[in-house]
Amino acid sequence: MKKELFLLLLLIGISSVSCISTKELTYLQNKNQDDSLSVNVHPIGSKPYRVQVNDILSVNIKALDQKLVDIFSLSGSQGGSQSEQAMYFEGFTVDDHGNIRMPILGEMNVLGFTLDEIRLKVEKQLLDEYFKKEANIFVTVKLAGLRYTINGEIGSPGTKILFQDKATIMEAIANSGDITLTGNRKEVSIIRQYPHGTETHSIDLTDAKAMQSPYYLLQPNDYIYVKPLRQKTWGTGTTGMQSVATIITALSLFTTTLVLLKSL
Repeated sequence: MKKELFLLLLLIGISSVSCISTKELTYLQNKNQDDSLSVNVHPIGSKPYRVQVNDILSVNIKALDQKLVDIFSLSGSQGGSQSEQAMYFEGFTVDDHGNIRMPILGEMNVLGFTLDEIRLKVEKQLLDEYFKKEANIFVTVKLAGLRYTINGEIGSPGTKILFQDKATIMEAIANSGDITLTGNRKEVSIIRQYPHGTETHSIDLTDAKAMQSPYYLLQPNDYIYVKPLRQKTWGTGTTGMQSVATIITALSLFTTTLVLLKSL
């Protein structure tokens, strides 16, 4: 009787720590606030993105006489939408020195500038050297999509592109098939590029305070890695039933082995 009680308690104890709780699966929880509150405001920390090496920029120039400004684009025509492949070949890539090479305008340093500052630089050079104010120059500068790589416990790993001006890590994860049940949402690693090199940061996506983190907003060329939970390493299952089944199998094997050894 004591053996059966011991095995039952052991079974309950192991299964309680091996299955995954909803707290480890739920995103952006208000952990330190009263759940009865109807509205919770979590400001997102946002700073203007500053262009880095290997970014691809889309520079679009318009004027009253569009034929005159077409010569400033790589394709010779700036109308219509462009595919990801087209932007790779026809966009302006920031080289190792922080410059882009534009037709007619030549090399322009953009490293560390915001997109709005680059727009003003292009407009100024056009008006100073090629056009008068009456030409009504209109310049737009955008990133050619937010490119990121995601790996680990994710539904669809790989390199992705979001064609948006801004995106959050939550959008990147949703675009990649969501984190699997065995993925650790509390320690999502972000490897981010800086002018001085790369840095690794960690963010807890189960806490609503993550929205205030400077790493909540996606940046071009981010690498996101989702670590596995300990349950996956143990191989005990992701749900209570899976854990119980695994443990029962292990205990049965252990009991059978003991019986065989006693019979020898």
